[in-house]
Amino acid sequence: MWRGVLLLLLATPALAESVVATRTLRPNTVIGPEDLTVVDAVLPGALSDPALALGLETRVAIYAGRPVLQADLGSPTLVQRNQVVSLVYLAGSLAISAEGRALSRGSEGETVRVINLASRTTVSGRIGPDGAVYVGWDE
Repeated sequence: MWRGVLLLLLATPALAESVVATRTLRPNTVIGPEDLTVVDAVLPGALSDPALALGLETRVAIYAGRPVLQADLGSPTLVQRNQVVSLVYLAGSLAISAEGRALSRGSEGETVRVINLASRTTVSGRIGPDGAVYVGWDE
């Protein structure tokens, strides 16, 4: 009865997935797997893989159900404001270490100002992966 019927398959575009917050994430929150979910929707600017956000810190508040944007995330803070940190000066084979108090917060690689607790001198340095602040040294 249905001889000669042409079967036409229409390709339907697959919906892209977007990452959204499962709860309201306050600024400076380190993101864990329980904080994210994936929805079948195209949300402009949203991450498509939750693994890209795990372990990062929110720079702004992200409300529940809202898309997680790469621009709203950053490296976790290693140094808090007023935290006592190791202040390290490196030049060739010379290394001088002192205690200092951070005047702002920052992540690895960022430059912060620190007051040397012994001399009361304020210096700027780059935060290392160990949380120490390195002065007079560029990688």
